[in-house]
Amino acid sequence: MTADAGMIKTLSPAKINLFLQVIGKRPDGYHELCTLMCCVSLFDEILFDFRVQKTSVHCAHPDVPEDETNLAFKAAGLFFKHAGLSDHVKIVIEKRIPVGAGLGGGSSNAAAVLLTLNQYYHFPFSPQDLRRQGLEIGADVPFFISGRPALATGIGEKLQEMTHLDLYHVLLINPGYKVSTAEIYKNFNLGLTKCEKIIKKIPFDIRRKDIFELLCNDLETVTETMFPDIVKIKALLMRHGAEGALMSGSGPTVFGLFPDGIQAGNAYREMTQFSHKQKFLAELIIR
Repeated sequence: MTADAGMIKTLSPAKINLFLQVIGKRPDGYHELCTLMCCVSLFDEILFDFRVQKTSVHCAHPDVPEDETNLAFKAAGLFFKHAGLSDHVKIVIEKRIPVGAGLGGGSSNAAAVLLTLNQYYHFPFSPQDLRRQGLEIGADVPFFISGRPALATGIGEKLQEMTHLDLYHVLLINPGYKVSTAEIYKNFNLGLTKCEKIIKKIPFDIRRKDIFELLCNDLETVTETMFPDIVKIKALLMRHGAEGALMSGSGPTVFGLFPDGIQAGNAYREMTQFSHKQKFLAELIIR
């Protein structure tokens, strides 16, 4: 985070799901999950300007709303409300994380707003307070408040930090289209879950030898039926040296895990069928 005369700039990371089991559907419409999430070093950049008379959000990406439906806008309003402040902020988002891609960009932006405002106003809220505020915005926001690898249960709000993940290099491939998370869950059949048996066998002091047995995503059964490209991308990543590949979240982004940056970089260059706007090199953030 950098600050300069009433302006602050910060980074907002993407995440991947190394495991995602759908356990059931709740009466309120949310789904109960068990998912292992980890941030990766693909970032949106967010600029905060406090020298304004009205809160606003701006983003050049055509698929990002600039009104009160934007999660970053909601986060700012929620923070000021809980803090009892009548202040305002202008939020400018430079999008690098693909939109509607299963990488949590909107939730990450909301968490970055809560964290940045909390720092700017000299920490009126504890991390637990911020996680509670974040949950009012979206199920993934509490995870991004923490920023550490975590096993998330419930609707994603119950977090158990994972401290033994190894560093992996990641090649993310986005097919170039958006997927509606709501639509994927609407079409999900609980009878077709495939991850339940895996979760019972894998310890959660995860080591290198465990992680590739763990890679599983129940939502793939829906998304790859609608978008067969996902199966092909997973196969391509494995063919180009990934030790494991999986769709993240509700998709359509697929990631491959590589033991070192050289192999990941080689795969990036060799997969010429994807443009530079569709493929991203990153690392797991395991701090």
